[in-house]
Amino acid sequence: MSEHGAPRILVFDSGVGGLSVAACVHEKLPHASIVYLADNAAFPYGGQPESVVIERCCTLIASALEQYPCDAIVIACNTASTIALPHLRAMTEVPVVGVVPAVKPAAARTLNHRIGLLATPATVRRPYLDELVREFAADCQVERVGHPGLVQWAEDLARGVPVPQVELDKAVASLRDAGVDTVVLGCTHYPLLLESLKQSLPEVKFWVDSGDAIARRVVWLLAQAGKPFEALEYGGAVVAALFSGNAPEGVASYMADLGLKPKRVAGHWPCKS
Repeated sequence: MSEHGAPRILVFDSGVGGLSVAACVHEKLPHASIVYLADNAAFPYGGQPESVVIERCCTLIASALEQYPCDAIVIACNTASTIALPHLRAMTEVPVVGVVPAVKPAAARTLNHRIGLLATPATVRRPYLDELVREFAADCQVERVGHPGLVQWAEDLARGVPVPQVELDKAVASLRDAGVDTVVLGCTHYPLLLESLKQSLPEVKFWVDSGDAIARRVVWLLAQAGKPFEALEYGGAVVAALFSGNAPEGVASYMADLGLKPKRVAGHWPCKS
């Protein structure tokens, strides 16, 4: 918990995608402080061996908790949630919240039973996604797209590089051809691309991601623990934005545009002396 008594939440991802979740958490808990931790030195996690993902998640999060004690941890990364969650929960008493693609709410919202599922290539291949579709969307046509460019375009956007709209149009063409009316943003990076995605798929009625559900879960966990909600003394939502690799150029301004103005941005964290 922070020195001001307000709750503090650690949001972890392999890159900037977790900022979409951090923004949802901030919206629900405007007086809480956030520590954003990105393992961008190992980005993307989908191409890493499971043992590497587990070791890096546990090591970095343990270091962050030592420097910034927190009341809840959000793993805003599908790959890390799938692979490392049990190990993280075993190493700390701090509640840990993971993320899964929002197939269930999408199935509840679709009107024509045609759902597009945008995810990373690694997530599209994972058996747990098959299980989600079987359990919650068995009566729907689910068109999956695991395009490698989308995550990188979101990363580039945080550095001020515009989304290549023509390439994005091609990447999601199969969703347009399938006539989906609902799209699951199955990676936390993808809400950052939402305005461009809407240009590519103007007929889509519902865009569904996991950010709001994660934020509600954090609110519930803090309420269960009886955490107070005093306002912070400084004007920003983010105590620190920590990157294991280079801090992306312009990321502070990008975060501020999301309502997440960081008090501190640090690259190559934790620095080895």
